[in-house]
Amino acid sequence: MSKLDLNALTIHYTQTGKGRDVVLLHGWGQNRVMMAPIQEHFSNRFRVTNIDFPGFGDSALPAEPWGVKEYTEFLRHLCVQLEISEPILIAHSFGARVAIMYASIYPTYKLILTGAAGLRPKRGIAYYSRVYTYKTLKRLVKLRPFVHYEESLKKHFGSTDYKSANGVMRSSFVKIVNEDLRPLLPLIKIPVLLIWGDKDEATPLWMGRIMEKEFPDAGLVLFDGDDHFAYWHQIDRFNCIVDAFLKEDEVHS
Repeated sequence: MSKLDLNALTIHYTQTGKGRDVVLLHGWGQNRVMMAPIQEHFSNRFRVTNIDFPGFGDSALPAEPWGVKEYTEFLRHLCVQLEISEPILIAHSFGARVAIMYASIYPTYKLILTGAAGLRPKRGIAYYSRVYTYKTLKRLVKLRPFVHYEESLKKHFGSTDYKSANGVMRSSFVKIVNEDLRPLLPLIKIPVLLIWGDKDEATPLWMGRIMEKEFPDAGLVLFDGDDHFAYWHQIDRFNCIVDAFLKEDEVHS
């Protein structure tokens, strides 16, 4: 494992292999361990960089809440410092948000996105009823007799990722999940491979189908019966599919 200081943050990463650059971007609440089997598989043909995003794994917390833009600029600075140019980005969930924004701004060679977040979810009556109830109770607990219930209220109404986050990362999570990256999809002209579990509830399959339609050059592969972590559950199959997608880009040692 290596580390570097980047804009006053200590960032931990591993870099192995040689050839065209591949950068691995893990999901929210995860770390580089989740992407390690991908790194191991491709390091004999590519130079693979596997990072802990700021606030995750062994990397330092941001000093203030970050949105997708801040994480994207972090990735840009990291690539400059590590002399990574026009990378292949392999990203899961939240990491795909960063990959999408990065590829819409900076030179990128290919994208492989699995269980990709970035689209605004469809909201039903139950959701808005829950939000209304939460906001009403939130105003109530601001009153002095009830103020000690505020954290319990957040834990009851928040998502699993929200509940597991604290401090600056909780504020970052709220900022990030309210960003809609759909307008960026048509701007990304490079080849995009989408891999999705058809039972994914965190980023439902309809999101993958929209991405397949709105990226100019994209294909969607389904893992039947699998969920948001389909790539992890079927890592050998995942790596095999990505092998085919990157076949022409390999450098053999």
